[in-house]
Amino acid sequence: QVQLVESGGGLVQAGGSLRLSCAASGSIFSINAMGWYRQAPGKQRELVAGIFSGGNTTYADSVKGRFTISRDNAKNTVYLQMNSLKPEDTAVYYCNAVAIVGGIDYWGQGTQVTVSS
Repeated sequence: QVQLVESGGGLVQAGGSLRLSCAASGSIFSINAMGWYRQAPGKQRELVAGIFSGGNTTYADSVKGRFTISRDNAKNTVYLQMNSLKPEDTAVYYCNAVAIVGGIDYWGQGTQVTVSS
C-alpha cells in the first residue's frame, strides 16, 4: 500500500505561482511512476504531468513551459511548480502513484487550486 498526501493548493491571481507537494509513504519501493492529475467541475480528470522512475517527465500540452514536475527521493516527495497560472488551471489537483507490479493506481485526497482573473 502507498499513501499520498498533497499540500500547497490555494487561491492565486492569474499570472501567479503555486507549488504543490505530494508526500508518499508506505511501500515506496513499489512505485514506478508518479504524477499529477486535475479535475475541473464538469470535466474528466486529466493528466497534468508525470515523472518516471528513470527521471523522464511528461506534460500535458496545456501546461508545457509553465509547469515543472520534480521529485526529492530522500523525502519521498514529488512537486509540481506551477507558474503563469491561468483561470483555466482552476481544478482539484490529485497526486497519483503507479505500482511497478500490476499497475495499481494510488491517489491522494486532492488539493484545490483556484486561479482568479
